Amino acid sequence: QVQLAESGGDSVQSGGSLRLSCTGSAWRCVGWFRQAADKEREEVVRISTAGITTYAESVKGRFTISRDNVEDTVYLQMNSLKPEDTAMYYCAAQPTYTCSSSWPRWGQGTQVTVSS
Repeated sequence: QVQLAESGGDSVQSGGSLRLSCTGSAWRCVGWFRQAADKEREEVVRISTAGITTYAESVKGRFTISRDNVEDTVYLQMNSLKPEDTAMYYCAAQPTYTCSSSWPRWGQGTQVTVSS
């Protein structure tokens, strides 16, 4: 069983950019989640095998998810970062084409910190 693994988290200044990677992403549906201190986990974006994406309102226009099936990797390009984007970011996967199931597979997370 292939494990999901995130990388690319770092500490950046407000307005900066980061690109997160998630390897082991050969699933029908892959998503990015984040959890900030003292807050509930929230979904950032999900992408299906057909390339259909769903973004959280808070990141629309700033974050972009992409998928490289050959490399079995999903990326999250994050631009115009804000302090409120500070969180532990996780990638997750599920087997459905429509992204309508639970998320049985999770990575260990990568920390993103945006300073003001």
